[in-house]
Amino acid sequence: MGGGQSTPPPETLIKEWRSVPWGHNKSEQQFVEDYQPHNDEVQQLRVLFYGPIGSAKSSFINSVESLLRGKITVRASEDATFGESFTTKYKTYKIHKGRPGTFYPFAFTDIMGLEVGTNRGVCVEDIKLAMEGHINDDYTFNPCSKISEDNQYYNKTPTLEDRVHVLVYVISATTTRMLSAETVKKTREVRLAARDMDIPQLAILTKVDAACPEIKTDIRNVYKSKYLKQQMDEVNAAMGFTPKCIFPVNNYYSEIYTNDDTDTLILSALRRIIADGEDFVNSQ
Repeated sequence: MGGGQSTPPPETLIKEWRSVPWGHNKSEQQFVEDYQPHNDEVQQLRVLFYGPIGSAKSSFINSVESLLRGKITVRASEDATFGESFTTKYKTYKIHKGRPGTFYPFAFTDIMGLEVGTNRGVCVEDIKLAMEGHINDDYTFNPCSKISEDNQYYNKTPTLEDRVHVLVYVISATTTRMLSAETVKKTREVRLAARDMDIPQLAILTKVDAACPEIKTDIRNVYKSKYLKQQMDEVNAAMGFTPKCIFPVNNYYSEIYTNDDTDTLILSALRRIIADGEDFVNSQ
């Protein structure tokens, strides 16, 4: 119709709601490089990642290693399809630091994803046992039942080193509004168990560029994106994570070189993971 005013486009960018030091942040990187656990019982912080299938847990682990080694790496197996969990075993990744045989003092454990259905995906009881340190590397998850005490991969006498020191929930920013009630229920059960063990918990929001065109255009828009803020609010409402415990990241997906701005978001999450893990092991 002529003569009328067109409807303005919906607001996509808002005032920056979290401040981060963009570009190569030497102090953040130095913190990671210099870190050593102060508790002599722990050589490496153990960080356990869990979440719905397709949330890019393995991709985040690879992205952290890419950042620290200054080159793109793909040690944790990734898969682009989302019909079922691609990760089937309990697998811990140590990141090389400098010369061969030397590693960073933190390790990332990847597990089978949460799926809808009583006999699909990782068993919640297995996640609880893993947090207590009862599961050893290379255990193949059985969606129908938890690990038995007579299983060769069952650790009957876990030490503080074997236990989980930080629990990280990973979810894609493209799927926060499509989570099933069952997935939310399973996640909540895991969170309550971690609470009872006093294990610190964080959430990582992946695939932010796929969720918001403004971020895909410029990753520095991540904390200006109205849509992403809404997605974080969804995670807060559904899972109970407070905003200060939710970290949006952009994993390395098609890149063949690392990027300072991508590293900035990953470093923010990594520093918090390390700090929370250090607090936990020192309180034991």
